Amino acid sequence: HFHTSTMGIDLRAGGRIKPSHRTEPASKNIYLRLITKLYRFLARRTDAAFNEAVLRRLFLSKIHRAPMSVARVARYMKGKESKVAVLCGTVTDDVRIHELPKMKICALRFTDGARARIIQAGGECITFDQLALRKPTGADTVLLRGPTSAREAERHFGPAPGARGSHTKPYVRTKGRKFEKGRGRR
Repeated sequence: HFHTSTMGIDLRAGGRIKPSHRTEPASKNIYLRLITKLYRFLARRTDAAFNEAVLRRLFLSKIHRAPMSVARVARYMKGKESKVAVLCGTVTDDVRIHELPKMKICALRFTDGARARIIQAGGECITFDQLALRKPTGADTVLLRGPTSAREAERHFGPAPGARGSHTKPYVRTKGRKFEKGRGRR
């Protein structure tokens, strides 16, 4: 009989391709890891897509867990006052909004100002472990995401500053008479 061998892997052409998505948070934060443990269990034991979505978002880097202001949360929760807003990120205060509606918000973090404003309006700030007890399948919740392109660094991305039609912000030490002031087209 002849010898059959399984095909090898051409290591020079890339080798074993591993899945590139995260399977756990990069952070060593024990509280985040406990929440991850909890939602990993819920995602496995319930059929709710909500729990899988939350678990996936808990793995994300800080850039992709963008913050959201109470004003923006209020805008998304208009007409959904009985539901719980869920954000895998930080909820920040917004001084531009004066009257804050009563809202129930679940988030990883709340700034002190935001927490005070929400509670003062008769709302509630809850953590993900409290949410898991109240809404184990994510029923009557609104899953929200902060704007990831709102970072200052994003303004520097794009076609070269100075290229025609470009609105990219240059990396300049300061804005003044002697710093990168072009003299028209030349």
